[in-house]
Amino acid sequence: MAKDVREGGFLWNWFYKNLAGPAAVQGAIEGVTQEARDAWKADLAERKRYTREQRARKAEARRG
Repeated sequence: MAKDVREGGFLWNWFYKNLAGPAAVQGAIEGVTQEARDAWKADLAERKRYTREQRARKAEARRG
């Protein structure tokens, strides 16, 4: 009986986890420094403002 390919064994599992697997993103949103966190928050606020403006423009265009 063939082994399940997901059961690659110790070496394959280590390789996948450490070299080929999904990227680790722990702490990516918060950033490392206070400056990075502040920049991220400012960027998010700007994106939300832009989205609100776009919604308002679309609503105005529908109204005439």
